[in-house]
Amino acid sequence: MSDGKMVKMPMPRMDSVTVAVRVRPFSQREKNSGSKCVISMHSRTTTTIQDPKNPEHRKTFTFDLAYWSHDGFQKDKDGVFISTDPSSKFASQKDVFHDLGRGILDSAWQGYNATLLAYGQTGSGKSYSMVGLGANKGIIPNVCEELFQAIEERERNQEYQVTFSMLEIYNEQIRDLLSRTKQPGGLKVREDQHLGFYVDGLKSVPCENYAQIERLMEQGTKIRTTASTNMNASSSRSHMVITIQFRQVFLDRDLTKQSTINLVDLAGSERQKSSGSEGDRLREGSQVNLSLTNLGNVISALADAATGKKVLHIPYRDSVLTKLLQPALGGNSRTTLIAAISPADICYEETLSTLRYAERAKKIRNRAVVNTSTLMRESKAENDRALLARRNSGMAGKLSQEQSPSFLPEQPARPLAEAGPWARQLEQAREEWRQHHVAMAKEQWIMKTFPHLLNVNEDPQLTGVLKYFIQAGSCDAGRAASNAIHLQGLGISDKHASFTNLDGKVTVMPHSKCKVVVNGVPIVTKTKLQHLDRIILGSNSAYLYIGFPSERGSEDLTRFDYDFFQLERAAAEGVSVDKLGAASHGDGKADPGMLAVFQDYVRLMPLVAEANQMGEELKKGLRMELKVKNLAASDSRGHELQKEVMVKVTNQRTREVWIWSKAKFINRKFLMEELYQRFLDGEDSHVAQEDDPFWDPVEVVHLGSAHIWLQSLAYSMKLEEQVEFMNCEGEEEAVVHVCVTPCSPAGRACGEEDVVIDPSELLGKRMDFQVGLMRCLGVKWLKEDAERGIQMGYRIYDLSSTFYTKPVWKMVNPQIEETVQFTALNASQEFLNYLQTNALIVDLWGLQAHKPSNTLKLTWMAAHPPAAREMNQMYTRPASSDREFAKALKLFYHSMNQARGQLLRLRQEKPPQQQPKAGPAAFSTLDRPPGDSPPLPEEDEMLRPFVQQQAQRLKDLGDVLESSLRRLKNDVAVIVKKKRASLPHAE
Repeated sequence: MSDGKMVKMPMPRMDSVTVAVRVRPFSQREKNSGSKCVISMHSRTTTTIQDPKNPEHRKTFTFDLAYWSHDGFQKDKDGVFISTDPSSKFASQKDVFHDLGRGILDSAWQGYNATLLAYGQTGSGKSYSMVGLGANKGIIPNVCEELFQAIEERERNQEYQVTFSMLEIYNEQIRDLLSRTKQPGGLKVREDQHLGFYVDGLKSVPCENYAQIERLMEQGTKIRTTASTNMNASSSRSHMVITIQFRQVFLDRDLTKQSTINLVDLAGSERQKSSGSEGDRLREGSQVNLSLTNLGNVISALADAATGKKVLHIPYRDSVLTKLLQPALGGNSRTTLIAAISPADICYEETLSTLRYAERAKKIRNRAVVNTSTLMRESKAENDRALLARRNSGMAGKLSQEQSPSFLPEQPARPLAEAGPWARQLEQAREEWRQHHVAMAKEQWIMKTFPHLLNVNEDPQLTGVLKYFIQAGSCDAGRAASNAIHLQGLGISDKHASFTNLDGKVTVMPHSKCKVVVNGVPIVTKTKLQHLDRIILGSNSAYLYIGFPSERGSEDLTRFDYDFFQLERAAAEGVSVDKLGAASHGDGKADPGMLAVFQDYVRLMPLVAEANQMGEELKKGLRMELKVKNLAASDSRGHELQKEVMVKVTNQRTREVWIWSKAKFINRKFLMEELYQRFLDGEDSHVAQEDDPFWDPVEVVHLGSAHIWLQSLAYSMKLEEQVEFMNCEGEEEAVVHVCVTPCSPAGRACGEEDVVIDPSELLGKRMDFQVGLMRCLGVKWLKEDAERGIQMGYRIYDLSSTFYTKPVWKMVNPQIEETVQFTALNASQEFLNYLQTNALIVDLWGLQAHKPSNTLKLTWMAAHPPAAREMNQMYTRPASSDREFAKALKLFYHSMNQARGQLLRLRQEKPPQQQPKAGPAAFSTLDRPPGDSPPLPEEDEMLRPFVQQQAQRLKDLGDVLESSLRRLKNDVAVIVKKKRASLPHAE
């Protein structure tokens, strides 16, 4: 009862969370990687994903809506993406807003709270759906614009109050994106028994039209970009929350309706995967993973509760994000989740995880009510707010029982005659708008007049937000506030570089040893800049140079994105698909798997540079560098299998070395950033050694692999040779002297009389042979540091055990002299085939400390030391003429195998590519239009003679090899028959 009038209490409405999924087009990186689409949508509600490793395995999910935005679109004259034809199933930004955005607006007008969450891995299109890009506006701007359009058309006897706030959650800290004042440690989340959780001190700005909200979003994006640069934190790792408080005052009915609209762009979902740091002792150390991990826990608990399972606790309190999202998940809100997914096969695991996450979220049920109140109750609530404020509780107001907590302090709803506080807030906001308008007009004039730098960010939403003007004369750029161009970021010095604008030209000059890169090439002297030059300052602060007005045209600046900068830098450093060792399919195109590795390499380049800079400033004494591990080294058939990128970490003082996987390095970099931020904030950045992301216990390091082909054993012939250990880069690391000797059960070496013509003669018989590793020569690992050691290991056929030599220390050319004898009691056809087609892989391991824990476990199986000693004595016996003849045959046979290897390599050679034309975009053969169009006619004309010549060479060489091997086999057969025929007479 209030003021003699009965107010009917609204009844809660049970609503399931609405879930939509949207698949985007291939990114340029995915096109360059030769990706295949694994997503299909056969209706407006179903989404099917195909396992690229097992195409028969498909899984179909059913959601409320499924949006196909992968293909079937084109740009109209305004740059808006539309369907290519009426039959296309392409879902545009307009279609998504029509289904989801209008539902949010309808809920708000009815007085319900509404929440929209965007979920998915980094680069899946979350921000595009929420905010949009260029002319393709997303849900958030469209919701705001249509809200004010509807207000304009409403009756005049009603009052409408709209307030706007924008915050970011990064590493469990809240940053107000509308306030230029940075709060140490971020804003705090408070709790009240009526309000629930809310953000204390968050700025909420009254708005009268959409243009004001648009400017607030620009302001918030600029602060977000600046903070991201200062903290060296990718925006993909933070959550952005926009909250709109919408209040309707019905003057004739003494009634108000209140709605809180929360629009949440979540951080990249891959951050919550525990496998992202698989094998890392610090897997759970980073708070960056915390928010999304706990959000997943909340959703799982609510989904279980909705299906009737007993759930004792919903862990809302475990993170900042889940506290603020409590009303949206299982509370008083109508909630929609849009799951953004990549269609590419290389993102299969992440996409499947996103779909499963969305499937769980769909089970959640909320209890939404219409938030109404009387004006008298509003007045009482206002008094309560004032009292709480005086008590410094930070609480913004008191909600009635049917109202919902929100992210923001609520604004009081009053009739126009009593709207003093609201009117004052509006007037203050109008004054800020006027000042902002003057500043924007001045900035636009300067941009049209002077050359300037535009920031380029990994997140397209943050590209072009920061502008640095190069006015006439000379100006310094750097971290110090006294510089004309005040820059932040990793590796930026107090006085980093000088820009000079004189006589119609602009030059840049690095200070001292500061890092400045122009168009991918580091510079050390004064360099003239051209319009659209690419500049990287410090570790990875990227800028596009915009020249004088007379130099500018109608260029499309969007092509100079973050990937363009990194590909250009990679090309300048000599990193290319060819250099990484891609095998051609014979059509001139690189292997898709190798393209994916190249893209990984390019993506990690800036991250490694940043990690090195953090380590340098924190005085860790480490150097990190990218390497490509060739997995073919562990393939006994020598096939070119996939490769993977890894990071080699070297302690420059102790010379200790670690090899980190890509996933481990990325996880460690998150932890490094947290430690570095403490350093920037002036806090104690010292951590215990076991918690230091820059440190790891000493480990053994894989140095390389050697292939010892076993074909000679299939003919009962001895093999003795020196074989190279090849490291991951295909370079020689060392040489091993190896002997593979067929022998008797007692360990006596077989002679030439035991050679067989056909391996099938050994079928079903007992076979004994010895593998002897005698000496290792020229080990680079030992040359670099005399205190190091080595150890070798190998596996043979299907034996589960790995055989290791004893560790050897402090010797550049160590003697090994270890022999193991193996026995096949009944030689099968499979085993004989193995001997003819496979190699014994010997791995060389580097040891870094003379400790038992730093050596590999030594395993002996089927070893016969007496036989080994006898075999060692055989090396000193004078060789008979028969033995010399057998050795000659073996060497000839080995030379044929080498020729066969040359043939295999020749088959993998690629025809030469046409040289790219000069120009800023000519640095990479990957810069072809979408679809990877075939070679141009002039390229075809140039390549045709070469291809024909190579084909003939291959045919001729193949004929010669096969003929030589046939002749050798026949010759050996004749020799062996003669030898056997003479044996009785010799006796």
